[in-house]
Amino acid sequence: MSDQKDRRRVGRIKRDELLHDVREGFAAPQKQLSPKYFYDERGSELFEEITRLPEYYPTEAERKLLRECAPSLVRDLRLCTLVELGAGSASKTRVILDAMRDSGFGKRYIPMDVSADFLEGVAEQLRIEYPTLQIVPAVADITHDFVLPPTIPPTVIAFIGSTIGNFGREETVDLLTRCADLLGPDDRFLLGCDLRKSVDILEAAYNDSQGVTAEFNLNILRVINRELGANFDVSKFRHRAFYNSTLHRIEMHLVADEAQTVRIPGIGDVHFDEGESIHTEVSYKYNREAVENLFSPAGLALEQWMTGEDAMFALAVGRKQV
Repeated sequence: MSDQKDRRRVGRIKRDELLHDVREGFAAPQKQLSPKYFYDERGSELFEEITRLPEYYPTEAERKLLRECAPSLVRDLRLCTLVELGAGSASKTRVILDAMRDSGFGKRYIPMDVSADFLEGVAEQLRIEYPTLQIVPAVADITHDFVLPPTIPPTVIAFIGSTIGNFGREETVDLLTRCADLLGPDDRFLLGCDLRKSVDILEAAYNDSQGVTAEFNLNILRVINRELGANFDVSKFRHRAFYNSTLHRIEMHLVADEAQTVRIPGIGDVHFDEGESIHTEVSYKYNREAVENLFSPAGLALEQWMTGEDAMFALAVGRKQV
């Protein structure tokens, strides 16, 4: 399970892209699938259930921290434009938008996401809620180069929801570098990240007692069956999530309960040994040093490090290195 799932919504699955990704993923020594294929309609509904589970802390921990920090952050920066990467429904972002509206500095909000239809629907609602802000949606895949609409400085580029945890180091530094290149001297980059904590707390968040996360993980096999005509027997796989203390990350897997062969049109037969797993997602956990080690090679200097009293979540503010 990924901490960013409250920020992703249903997008049209491109069959050719899915076929390519499944072929490549199942050819690897450790079979793997991209977590972006969790998010069909059913997957998105399941995540909404996950965010309300007592074990799943990231959503509320971040919202609480934003409530504590957003007003002073907006005031101190005299923030005019907020750009949000992977905006989704902008549910937690409203805490920042409220502060922008109340401060009198706020001028423009630019939500960026891959789904044009969903993004425009969110923008229409935000225009009603925040009539004094210009809402300028921008369709973009942030894993590739993107261009910002015009901004009114000072600008904050925000990547919240701990989505960064789903990226490997190389991908993360690449994304942060592209963000740093867009910053002017008065602009800032805002990152939300989940903190390292008790293994019991971390693993419970990804192994809830009601089995919702397990159903969410297994749903990716149903997506492949539906979109590619595969014949996965979902009942022969089980959810496994654990904390890798060496790499400081949660790993999610689907484990084959017995030896089996799955037919996938366009790929052929794929064999699974008993106990073999499909790696479906990672979620890295951070501390201040780890974030600094990502910011520095990307051309960002860590300016503020904000955590709540419970030390569950962090907001990191970076500026462009000079």
